[in-house]
Amino acid sequence: MGSPGARGAAARSAIEGVRELAGEELTAAQVFRRADELLRPVLEFDAVCWHTADPATGLVNSVQSEDLSLAAYDHAVRLEVWEDDLATFPKIRHSGVQAETLSRVTGGRPQESVRYREQIAPAGFGDELRAVFDSAGGMWGCAAFMRAPDRGPYLGRQRRLADAAARHLGNALRACHLPAAAPDAADPAPAVLVLDRANRLRAVSGPAEELLARLADPTPTALAVPTSVAMAAEQARRAAHGLPVRQMPVRVRTRDDRWYLLHGSALRGGAAEEVTVVLTPASPAEVMPLHLAAYGLTAREQEVALLLVRGSDTRDVARLLVMTPYTVQDHLKSVFTKTGVGSRQELVARIMLGSGRC
Repeated sequence: MGSPGARGAAARSAIEGVRELAGEELTAAQVFRRADELLRPVLEFDAVCWHTADPATGLVNSVQSEDLSLAAYDHAVRLEVWEDDLATFPKIRHSGVQAETLSRVTGGRPQESVRYREQIAPAGFGDELRAVFDSAGGMWGCAAFMRAPDRGPYLGRQRRLADAAARHLGNALRACHLPAAAPDAADPAPAVLVLDRANRLRAVSGPAEELLARLADPTPTALAVPTSVAMAAEQARRAAHGLPVRQMPVRVRTRDDRWYLLHGSALRGGAAEEVTVVLTPASPAEVMPLHLAAYGLTAREQEVALLLVRGSDTRDVARLLVMTPYTVQDHLKSVFTKTGVGSRQELVARIMLGSGRC
């Protein structure tokens, strides 16, 4: 890709472009498309799979790819949930970095990864770079970048570049989750799905068909249901086996800016049998922490804001959080600045009624 100087200039330009995405009022799908255009020349990947995630748990809840057919995506979901593989999204997230490559984590022996043996190599790729998009304590998305074998493994500078870009992409995706204006119509009733072992629909009740359409992945996959539903089902099967699972339920935002909670439960016979997934509209109390995180509030600022929204005054907040009233005021000023309001009443309206985008 040219001289070191030219590579460095291209990398800096790409990072600056990614950094600016947070201020462009884009949807998540648009963020991913722009990031693809900016990063493909410098990371030198041949295919990428983008995901949004439940910011509270990090569970993947959608998929987008313009390079892959996703004909084997059902197998990818099972591998992600069931296999204790190398360089998984949760392991990367807890490793202290935001990007990792299979070649590096395996010491040049990617065949040690079940994901490599069963998916990456059969699909004709030689190395994979994964990145998680964290911001303000939440994981808002992630991606897997694949490259052809003749390119060789990803270089250290490319992993570091992906790590830097991932931090900015976390900010851009977080900005996409700012609360939107409250919808005119009331939320529909909960929907109940019954899925077989292959996550095919066996029965539905409530407004399931309409809701599934609003949860559909940006890219068609081999799954018969959206990614979020399949992830909830597989997590339920893990729990039925007595295996640890990440915090449930799965949270997902629909195309019309409503948050839903997906609760999975295994039926008789355990993990090898059917599961139900109940999709319920999230209450304001369940959505508020996500909205506060979307504005970039720190954990302490979120605690202060939640208490204020629930009716506590400065003295109550100081007592409950064991801090001085002056410290509460300092946090409150920061909360007002980040959320763009000038009073507690405006804060309540902003968080409860919404005024964001995406």
